[in-house]
Amino acid sequence: MDAPTEPLRAVPAEVRPYLAELVRRTHAVCGPRLTGVVAVGSLALGDYRHGRSDVDVTVVLEGQPPAAVLRELAAALDHRRLPCPAAGLELVVYAAEFARVPSGEAGYLLDLNTGAELPGRAAFDPAGAPSFWYVIDRSVAHQDGIALYGPPAPEVIAAPRPAELYPAIRASVREHDDGEGHLADNRVLNGCRSVAYCRTGRWFAKRDAARRVAAAEEDFRPLIEAAVRSFERPRAAALPLPGPQVRAFLARVRARVDEHAATTGV
Repeated sequence: MDAPTEPLRAVPAEVRPYLAELVRRTHAVCGPRLTGVVAVGSLALGDYRHGRSDVDVTVVLEGQPPAAVLRELAAALDHRRLPCPAAGLELVVYAAEFARVPSGEAGYLLDLNTGAELPGRAAFDPAGAPSFWYVIDRSVAHQDGIALYGPPAPEVIAAPRPAELYPAIRASVREHDDGEGHLADNRVLNGCRSVAYCRTGRWFAKRDAARRVAAAEEDFRPLIEAAVRSFERPRAAALPLPGPQVRAFLARVRARVDEHAATTGV
């Protein structure tokens, strides 16, 4: 087993013991099938906020593991057995042969949500599941994922192509426009992240993306700055944001995404 000590230096101290144990348990359950464990999301983008952020992890397995192995892994990492110090754990397992090829599909073997502030979920069949979260997460993983076990992230997780990624970004914006189940500050900041990606071809942490977009979108600067202030608070203390302004901003985001998608021929 690869020693996780060195890569763990790249993640915040508050979650290092947890991630080390997560890697250990994942290897214990999956054995030689385990190809890689990659920290993604805010951990990869350098904007993890303890008490607010999730821990996002991608696991890659060689071959098609038995269903019993996936269920055992979900049980081993459940918050009730391995308490997550963050808001929650969002862990996705892929087959290596799927992860190595660009795709616009969800394609997971296991999608696990568990933690004090997340509704528990363990899904084993991606059929019918919205794919956009997984496509965007794989794009982030390829760009900046932190390999906690195994080879560097770009060697095990392919970057989606523009024809796969832009529809995912559009779907993400529609999801946040609906607003159900999302904090208002996350709706705004994810919109900023989408626009920043379209303009630069790189994913940025939410607050960094917000600064970039606020500088170019003067009409929405007060809203974006308020979203950043809210994001810097615990989830339970998030600030209310004016709904009409949030919807108007996301309409602007959709227009910006469509403009940039058109320049790529998507």
